[in-house]
Amino acid sequence: MRIIVAIDIIGGKCVRLTRGDFNTKKVYNKDPLEVALQIEDNGINFLHLVDLEGAKNKKIENIKVLEKIAWKTKLKIDFGGGLRSYEDLITAFNAGARQVTTGSIAVTDPNLFIEWLKKLGQEKLILGADCIDRKVSTSGWLEKSDKEIISFISDYRSKGVKYTICTDIKKDGMLQGPSTSLYKEILGAVKINLIASGGISSIKDIEEIREVGCEGVIIGKAVYEGKITLNELGKLC
Repeated sequence: MRIIVAIDIIGGKCVRLTRGDFNTKKVYNKDPLEVALQIEDNGINFLHLVDLEGAKNKKIENIKVLEKIAWKTKLKIDFGGGLRSYEDLITAFNAGARQVTTGSIAVTDPNLFIEWLKKLGQEKLILGADCIDRKVSTSGWLEKSDKEIISFISDYRSKGVKYTICTDIKKDGMLQGPSTSLYKEILGAVKINLIASGGISSIKDIEEIREVGCEGVIIGKAVYEGKITLNELGKLC
C-alpha cells in the first residue's frame, strides 16, 4: 500500500482545513518545499499536492509550488486543484506532476473527463471522488452534486479509470479515524485502486486501511499535528 503525505496550498503556504471549510485554515509552514524535503528525508516517496485556492477559484493558482518541489525532490507527486482544461493538465505534468487528480470535471463534464482519460492513459489520471453523506462534492468541496459515491466510482471504472481518491469530507481534518466501512463497501462493489483519505489519526488507522485492501492512503493533518511522525510513516514504506 502506498503511503502518501498531503500538502495543501493556499497563498503558497502549507495549510490544512477542517472538513474543507476555508474559514478553518491553519498555516503549518510558510515553505511547502521545506515540508516536502522532510517527507523525502524520511523515506516517503509519494506526495499528494493540492492547490486549494485553485480548487476554490476553478483555475490553477499555485503551480510554482509544484515546480519547486518537483525540481528540488524526487517525490512522486500527484497534483490537484483548479484543473479545468487539457492545457491545465499538461501544465501540471510539465511542472513535474506524475499524476493529476480531478473530480469536478468528472461530475460537470463527463465527456471531457473521458477524453482526458483516453489522451493521458489510466496511469496518469486519478478520479477525485470526495463525498459527504455519500454524495460527491466538487470545487474544493464547496459544491454538492447528486452523484452517489459508489455508482459514481463504478461508472468511471467501467470507462477505464484505474485509480480513485475517496475522501469522506465529514472525516477530513477531524482526526477521529477514517471511513473504513465505506472503503470496504466500495471495494466490495468495484475492483479499483482505491486511495483512502480523511480522518487518519494513528498507525492503527493506516493498518485498518491496508487490511481493507486500499492501494494507497493519504495522511495530512495527523502529521502536522504530531499524531503520526514522518519517521513512523517512512518505516511503513
